Amino acid sequence: MPSLSHLPSDTPPEAIVEALKTDGAVIIDRVLSAGQIDVVRAEIDPYVEATANGGDQFTGVQTTRTGALVARSPACRELIMHPTILSACDGFLLPACDRYQLHLTQVIRIRPGQPKQPLHRDRLAWGGFLHGVEPQLNTIWAMTDFTEANGATQVVPGSPSWPDDRRALPDEIGYAEMERGSVLVYSGSVIHAGGENRTAEDRIGINLTYCLGWLRQEENQYLSCPPQIARTLDPRLQALLGYAMGSYALGYFSPPLGPGEGPEGVPPQFALGETVAPGWGEDLYAAVSARIREASKV
Repeated sequence: MPSLSHLPSDTPPEAIVEALKTDGAVIIDRVLSAGQIDVVRAEIDPYVEATANGGDQFTGVQTTRTGALVARSPACRELIMHPTILSACDGFLLPACDRYQLHLTQVIRIRPGQPKQPLHRDRLAWGGFLHGVEPQLNTIWAMTDFTEANGATQVVPGSPSWPDDRRALPDEIGYAEMERGSVLVYSGSVIHAGGENRTAEDRIGINLTYCLGWLRQEENQYLSCPPQIARTLDPRLQALLGYAMGSYALGYFSPPLGPGEGPEGVPPQFALGETVAPGWGEDLYAAVSARIREASKV
């Protein structure tokens, strides 16, 4: 059985990116303190307890999945904005986009008696139509200890490069065993799945994922965290949610107002009450133009 690499909490983001490119997954140990975990749990547990089990084999008949974490939990916002993870996103995702975004926020509780989830790649959220580009970086923050017995995530190291029709053999599947407060970081292309919980206790992890800014998000962040909530947040988190242009011409809108009552073609920040200055897209236009000029030299 293969084992996943473990890195200390002060690991530079370059090492995380390198591990993602080779194995597709890595564990960063003991990133959160017990006190930080307690704060997160106090905010999310009421929502988790009110969430029903999944209705099929994939979502899990003994598994609950609770979303909208930006709107519901200030402590989860801090996890989303963790500098180590965002720096890894910079190195792993920015080569293929002008801006990355938050893709999914979800508490996954694997309850006793839950069988193994079918192995899969998360990039299949886009239906298998993406080729030649890595679309996402994912994290699972351990709110409890993860063990092979209680449902630790199954991971197949090295599988991002496998052809779509290759199936993992039992001895190629490892388990993301880690202490509470640690975080599993993995790519959208690595084969993985939830594990079987053979214990009497819940296994709880927080799945926070990021994707290229020109892709549709799995969780609709505009509805999960609408403008009346988003306008109270840190501007950096607003941008991650999608309240920012994804590139020079991705994401603008025209406010549905009467003739002459408002501007045309404004960026998403306008919905949060921000004043829009002339030339608001100049920085992205310059970046896109420079990239096109560079590509034309090849």
